[in-house]
Amino acid sequence: MKSSVLTRYRAMAYITAVMLLVLCTCMVFKYGFHRGEGLTLVVSQIHGVLFIIYVVFAFDLGSKAKWPLGKLLWVLAAGTIPLAAFFVERRVTSEIAPLVSGERQTEPAKA
Repeated sequence: MKSSVLTRYRAMAYITAVMLLVLCTCMVFKYGFHRGEGLTLVVSQIHGVLFIIYVVFAFDLGSKAKWPLGKLLWVLAAGTIPLAAFFVERRVTSEIAPLVSGERQTEPAKA
């Protein structure tokens, strides 16, 4: 597996998690303080697009790592729960990193 697959997933996991926290903050201001309705709309749309990209990259990583359906759904659901993507990304990276580093190793040249 190429390291770029893991890197794309990691980047989108962090971006999606941060945007979800920003969206939650906007929702608190919108419904709790009746402020920032326009900002909440913009942030929710940006988060929606970024979440779709996250799903595509997570599915790509899961298919290349040959995850069972349950694990793939667990990783995909992490993008919908605030703070969960940070923890799941860490776990996925520790699991996938040996697969990526194993591909980089080459046989020594024969004399």
